[in-house]
Amino acid sequence: MPNISQKGRLMPSSPIRKLVPYAEEAYKAGKTVYHLNIGQPDIKTPQIALDAVKTHSLDIIAYTRSEGSEAYRNKIANYYKTNDISVNSNDIIVTTGGSEALLFAFGSVMDIDDEIIIPEPFYANYNGFSTASGVNVVPVISKIEDNFALPPIEEFEKLITPKTKAILICNPGNPTGYLYSKEEIRKLANIVKKYNLFLIADEVYREFAYDGHTHHSILQEDDIKEHAIVIDSVSKRYSMCGARIGYLVSKNKELISTALKFAQARLSPPTLAQIASEAALDTPQSYFDNVITDYVSRRDTLINELEKIEGVTVAKPNGAFYCIAELPIKNADRFAQWLLESFDIDNETVMVAPAGGFYSTPGMGLNQIRIAYVLNEDSLVKAVNILKQALKVYND
Repeated sequence: MPNISQKGRLMPSSPIRKLVPYAEEAYKAGKTVYHLNIGQPDIKTPQIALDAVKTHSLDIIAYTRSEGSEAYRNKIANYYKTNDISVNSNDIIVTTGGSEALLFAFGSVMDIDDEIIIPEPFYANYNGFSTASGVNVVPVISKIEDNFALPPIEEFEKLITPKTKAILICNPGNPTGYLYSKEEIRKLANIVKKYNLFLIADEVYREFAYDGHTHHSILQEDDIKEHAIVIDSVSKRYSMCGARIGYLVSKNKELISTALKFAQARLSPPTLAQIASEAALDTPQSYFDNVITDYVSRRDTLINELEKIEGVTVAKPNGAFYCIAELPIKNADRFAQWLLESFDIDNETVMVAPAGGFYSTPGMGLNQIRIAYVLNEDSLVKAVNILKQALKVYND
């Protein structure tokens, strides 16, 4: 039998999706499963985006340019300008989701065995992208007792070696919901200038900032324009996860020309999804105002209910729609599987994402879960009650 690659063997399973078979068995058994495990919003996609696909006049669904259609990139640039970010269409490469933008960024700035520093916990697929690119994640630990704030810059400096090529952040954060302040962004800007590194910021949740806080992009730091790479996506902003449209944005011309070669190798991003995404840029601000109001209410309901459970610690997010909760258990993987296989209340159970997969440091986060508050408030209350009752009887 031919051998599977070592890279393939090392590729991590998704902590978000690996429990799907157990959820499917629960469905077959007639159970209702409340999905707190995945960031698939139940918010409706803007009608303007759906209509654009329904009414298009194309006779052939042809390739677009490898960097995305010029009309779409011009509209993206205008979107950034309305958010006080000055870029032009030539600074943008449209990708097949933010995931591809990350892969293009990794491939453009790092070689095999190079290193990237990432505050953890972090979006679980960063581990997968790093493995696929042959680069090494060097974690710097942020702590739940600090609400997952940026670790001290001294902790970053301790980790920098000749192989370090970049620092990666998610702002606001997945899985923590932490929103970096302007001061924290400037601290990172100073360190990438000092050590001549790239700063990659995954900003796909930019619109979702709460409690009077505002999002500050790394592209607003003019003195690091050669260092800054932004990853963006329509998935969460417009509840268009299945469109698979993202972008890589940088004012570094050499970086963009290098990433374009990766884009050319995969030909082009999906045509119909670009049509929908271009139309989505005309979504009125009232849509986002309503969504943010909804998420703040959901967050407050979720946090209030979790804080009623004895032994549970939860960090309060100021952005995105995730939080990390620490449970009075030893192993969240086993607990999450047990919930789906062996526990229900009136034939209802809950699916969560074990947080260990959002760390790269062995042994970290084993008693934590990530919760996505993408359900309505009644469902969130029911789901947290199931967790509460489950913790009373679970014994690991």
